[in-house]
Amino acid sequence: MDYSWIRKKSLKIRQLEPQILAEFNKFNKVKPNNVALYYAGGSKGSIGGGLVKVNRLQSVFSEHKYGFNIVYNLSNWSLLNESAINSLRSQKIPIVHNQNGTFYRAWYKGDCEWENQNMAKTYHAANYVFFQSEFCRMAAAYHLGERKGPSEVLYNAVDTDFFLPRETKTKNKSLIFLITGKIDSSTWHRVHCALEALKLAVAEKRKFKIIIAGWLSSQAKQFLEETINEYKLSEYVSYSGPYSQDEAPAIYNQADAYMMLKHQDPCPNTVIEAMSCGLPVLYSDTGGVAELVGESAGVGLHCETSWEEAHTPSPECILTGMKHIEVGLSKMSKEARQRACERFGIDLWMERHQNIFSNLIQSNVTT
Repeated sequence: MDYSWIRKKSLKIRQLEPQILAEFNKFNKVKPNNVALYYAGGSKGSIGGGLVKVNRLQSVFSEHKYGFNIVYNLSNWSLLNESAINSLRSQKIPIVHNQNGTFYRAWYKGDCEWENQNMAKTYHAANYVFFQSEFCRMAAAYHLGERKGPSEVLYNAVDTDFFLPRETKTKNKSLIFLITGKIDSSTWHRVHCALEALKLAVAEKRKFKIIIAGWLSSQAKQFLEETINEYKLSEYVSYSGPYSQDEAPAIYNQADAYMMLKHQDPCPNTVIEAMSCGLPVLYSDTGGVAELVGESAGVGLHCETSWEEAHTPSPECILTGMKHIEVGLSKMSKEARQRACERFGIDLWMERHQNIFSNLIQSNVTT
């Protein structure tokens, strides 16, 4: 059943706040050179990629609902309607838009056209766009249209001083692969194909295990229980439930490697966090994950790309990848940690935001 009407109604209600605040902001004054940021899309939290991004930004750029001079918007929950955008434009208040993925039939069963039209409003109106990966740039151009304004690719980030590898890397009796994230019927494919591969591994008497952590819908939990029983994997699979950002490093450090078999994931935070903890990544070579992992911090698996239907690597291909991880574990683990530190550190991400915010504010002051 399509419940997207609930999301539409909720979004339209929540769009009233930015619309009203944009009008009230005309009567508030701020010091022109200070960054006074209003978050018009997304909210603060510790579970979910978008919530984590806002949480990180607010640790440096506190929110100003009144007297703001710049607006930050997340694409997956875009709350700026045309009235708010026009009001901000009349006040010369710049909009910075963080563009994640788009809506399409392969993963979203609601009204993709409506969702993309809503997203496109801020995407085209923004003074600057951060694309979370080259894949995000390509998907946006395809579904939202080519953008004329300035932009750049800025990958998601991780606190490498918090997401640390285990101090003593004791060797597990089995090679443990970790799957995390928010999993419902639309993303169940990423778990199911891993369990199919594990079934083959058990038949070959390979010492592989899988830990699943994160939020699972009631349907996904049912699928998991049924599949474990059908494949006789109760000794080889465990589910530990949801976790917060504070608990995340301990979750990653239970495992030896990370699995990201979701079809066309744009730029998953979990992959970067896993790499920071020294976990090589076994992944579906679709979406933006290959941009994160590179050539030496994991193993990419061939998979068909599609906007219409979600695909996964074959169980045989996944098992082969698991074996490659097993052989190259030590080297790949070091490469994963090094790549995370060099490319995805939170300080670099914050610095880039600061530079763009300051430049946009300053350009408005001088015009």
